[in-house]
Amino acid sequence: MKYSKYVLVAMSLLLLNFQCEDDDINLPPTDCDRFAIEDNDEYENANSAFFTIIDAEVDGDCLNVEISASGCSGDTWVLQVFSTLDVMESLPVQRNIRAVLTNNEACLAVFTRTFSFDLRNLQVEGENEIMFNLLDYSEPILYSY
Repeated sequence: MKYSKYVLVAMSLLLLNFQCEDDDINLPPTDCDRFAIEDNDEYENANSAFFTIIDAEVDGDCLNVEISASGCSGDTWVLQVFSTLDVMESLPVQRNIRAVLTNNEACLAVFTRTFSFDLRNLQVEGENEIMFNLLDYSEPILYSY
């Protein structure tokens, strides 16, 4: 009976030694802050704090989105970009994208901040450019790759 307890403890310690390490994750290198995410459910249903898109432009493989919102500094804001899975067949092809802001800052000052998103995972196979329709932004955004 005592022998099985020791085996159980030894096996538990051995399993703890096989934990994943952060170094094991291989993401493609990027100059952007984060990646745009292809997810119909998040595109449709993600809750967002109120913000205004001031500007959006593509620089290489990055979409730079400048926003304005109320807050204490804007340092804790988290902006995400979600894309639909659907691609509209046109020349060039089009995709709908949406920016979603998490803002837990409860101050009345207004700040402006720019975020960048890697667009490579939104590329369409067989195409060399795509037009993004960013929700609540007046102009379509052309991404050539």
